[in-house]
Amino acid sequence: MMVENILILSPHTDDGELGCGGSIVKFVEEGMDVSYVALSSCEKSVPAGCPADILRHEVKKATEVLGITKLLLHDFEVREFPSLRQKILDVLIEIREKVHPDVVITPSSYDTHQDHKIVREETLRAFKKCTILGYEQPWNNITFDTMAFIPLKKGHIMKKIEALNCYETQKNKSYFGADFIKGLAQTRGTQIDEMYAEAFEVIRWVIR
Repeated sequence: MMVENILILSPHTDDGELGCGGSIVKFVEEGMDVSYVALSSCEKSVPAGCPADILRHEVKKATEVLGITKLLLHDFEVREFPSLRQKILDVLIEIREKVHPDVVITPSSYDTHQDHKIVREETLRAFKKCTILGYEQPWNNITFDTMAFIPLKKGHIMKKIEALNCYETQKNKSYFGADFIKGLAQTRGTQIDEMYAEAFEVIRWVIR
């Protein structure tokens, strides 16, 4: 299967990096065209004393570290996605017509966050003719289907950690820690006899 265009869908700034940051680095290294869409910059959730748009600046720095040059930011209200699902679908369809992705990477079917659930559901509606993979976020997942793996090298994981370090506002969260990121990648790598990997749910698989 020839893959050229990959679309990363991040409900909020940082979800894409957390879910598949190492894979993004590998995609870019291999010459794939990677687009990253963040649907919310979570202005209502930024720490007290920070500018409301701080996450917009942090995601720009983080995606630059990963090598992404195509970044699209939207302003849907955090935790309000269920009431905005038609507008979100409309935006995703616009993105589909602009990007024409071969593969879309989105939150998994097992993600319990209300915004993530809506993005996953509307992804399937907007991109049903594409391969769709769901990324892993253990703090939101009750369970997870490790049906696809992307082997990674140490450099890919270190770049992922470097990108996450751009989020000064989020560094108090345990799942941003370097030990956690490396540990999860080592666990997934061990499952396929590699040093590191990221795992994905196969939501839809289209072979052309």
